[in-house]
Amino acid sequence: MDVPSQLFRVELENRKHRLSAAVRQSKDESLLDLLNAVDSALERLEAGGFGLCEVCHDPIEADRLLADPLVCRCLDHLTSTERDRLQKDLELAAEVQRNLLPAPVTVSNGWRAAYRFQPLSFASGDYCDFLVREPDLYFLLGDVSGKGVAASMLAANLHGLFRTMLTDGPGVASAVKRANRLFCESTMTSQYATLVCGKARAGGVVELCNAGHCAPFVLRKSGDVTALDSTGLPLGVFCDSAYSSICLQLEVGDSLFLYSDGLSECRNAEGLEYGESRLLQFLETRAASSAGDELLDSCVQDLAHFRKQTQLLDDMSLMLICRNA
Repeated sequence: MDVPSQLFRVELENRKHRLSAAVRQSKDESLLDLLNAVDSALERLEAGGFGLCEVCHDPIEADRLLADPLVCRCLDHLTSTERDRLQKDLELAAEVQRNLLPAPVTVSNGWRAAYRFQPLSFASGDYCDFLVREPDLYFLLGDVSGKGVAASMLAANLHGLFRTMLTDGPGVASAVKRANRLFCESTMTSQYATLVCGKARAGGVVELCNAGHCAPFVLRKSGDVTALDSTGLPLGVFCDSAYSSICLQLEVGDSLFLYSDGLSECRNAEGLEYGESRLLQFLETRAASSAGDELLDSCVQDLAHFRKQTQLLDDMSLMLICRNA
């Protein structure tokens, strides 16, 4: 048995155990229907047919299986009722995610934070958030493995975790360490997330913890641009991973630029990748002259010019943290 099958077996066995206990305490027939569906999925695992469409026998879409291991038909062979239900689920997932996003701009104690968020489809595995905990401004940008609804569910999970843990204003490294353990315990071992968690303090000090995410860039008002290395592994790789943070001083007019790999790994019609080098060159030409939303919009426009008519291949998020006082 391959590893994904083992993971699905554990998930299904856990569901069966919980449902069996619930059925013993309730006469709700819908619980029996769910229990029968779990048993059917376990039988497909035993027979080697799990993850295959019961109509055409082709593989079912991976993101749908991760979101719901009980699905037994691919998208091409859903009934009209199932298609309507799926459409409503997608619209609901998109609405939930939109409601979890912060205001486009957050201003607090000399800091101005802004972002741009472009999901590939209905829902995104990218995660953006700003959180003011006086006198500090927390900012988070992450990217969950996978795409679509399954990834968006995990992104929502991260949103809840950090919103809870940052209530008392802890250090970012300790918050990321706790989030990693909880993320490990609540997801399959094949799932992970990269993340930057930062705290902007009064006086221009920024504390930053990077869990395997794309390197943020420091943009100085002089025009200098510097990349900051990762300080730890992605969330979900090892439950007991240790995380550290770095501190940097930003002067008035300096900024911190963060992004997801939907930007750097985007390809044009010739198959060329946008890449970190082009991004660095772009930032070096704009660092001293562009500010706030203008820089973010210019970056989106530069990517659009690069890829021309080709479509985005992944969710994309950009974030800029500026010291303006």
